[in-house]
Amino acid sequence: MAVVIHNHRPELAQIGLSALPTYEPPVEQPGGGHGEFALLTPKQHQRFLNSSYSHLPHHGPAEGGPVVELHPDDAQRLGLAKAPVALAAGTDVRDIATALEAGAASVVVVDSIQTLHVDSLESAPGTVSQVRGAAQELIRLAKERGFCLLLVGHVTKEGSIAGPRVLEHLVDVVLQIEGDRHTRLRLVRAAKNRYGAADEVGCFDMNDSGIQGVADPTGLFTSRHTEPVPGTCVTVTLEGRRPLLAEIQALVSAGRDNDYGNARRVTSGVDSSRTSMTLAVLELRANIKLSGRDVYVATVGGMKMSEPAADLAAALAIASSAKGLALPADLVAIGEVGLAGEIRKVSGVQRRIEEAHRLGFKRALVPT
Repeated sequence: MAVVIHNHRPELAQIGLSALPTYEPPVEQPGGGHGEFALLTPKQHQRFLNSSYSHLPHHGPAEGGPVVELHPDDAQRLGLAKAPVALAAGTDVRDIATALEAGAASVVVVDSIQTLHVDSLESAPGTVSQVRGAAQELIRLAKERGFCLLLVGHVTKEGSIAGPRVLEHLVDVVLQIEGDRHTRLRLVRAAKNRYGAADEVGCFDMNDSGIQGVADPTGLFTSRHTEPVPGTCVTVTLEGRRPLLAEIQALVSAGRDNDYGNARRVTSGVDSSRTSMTLAVLELRANIKLSGRDVYVATVGGMKMSEPAADLAAALAIASSAKGLALPADLVAIGEVGLAGEIRKVSGVQRRIEEAHRLGFKRALVPT
């Protein structure tokens, strides 16, 4: 049985759940899908859980909070109507420990660790001492009872774990869920992993049925055109050790007289500083006039690319749009653009080319 201790809006059951070893805190910005991602785990990993469905014993508000039911609409939508998951609401670590000792959970999820408090500590919930005390008590209980503990943590506006990094030192695995709430893609990165590599990345698609794993996510980041379109170029980026094909699209407007330096430079999904550098290189080294022309550069599917390997694809997409000439549909471009106009090598070129070849691309522009 999987037991969930949920501390806010329990009727929506926005919790985290995983069958990975020992204790892990996934961290993600609100609205990014960590709740549904975790709720679907019992459905995908039945072999780790008991087949019977039972509830956390009801001890009342003073004994760990009431047991709550997953909303019927959510249960039906996520396919969890008969899942072996029990939900409970509570914030007192002592009450939670009492309830867990009375049950037989194999996976316990706490959302979130910053809302719990230990009675013996006088500080407010969310402080360093409370987070450390609550995590240590739950980890001790997990070792004694032998269940997998997953702690959901808050993040800052920049996406890093909120507060001091004390929580990261207490756990075995740190998972970070990335993704814009306006797109379907979610990336799960292992920032720390005592049981394996820390550069693994999982891709998930968030749809009406919840979050589903994507074995081959390339289709999310590329578009399909019957005929080649000017201003598009495909590159291969590395997310951890996984090569992903991504399409960069550019749109360059017609030039204006007397623009007085007011041309717009708009980017989405790519680094704005590197895009500005690429524009300068194209104008000074390739004699492509871009001053006085609005330039828009974006990725397909909400993909975020910051590595230099995408420079060449961005430059080709901008030049293609500026000249009105389409690139071949079976071409990928991989390389870093330097200020002197040279194309520099990047890491993992062979893996990138093999992935492009597997997906039907026949030509590649790479530095030698």
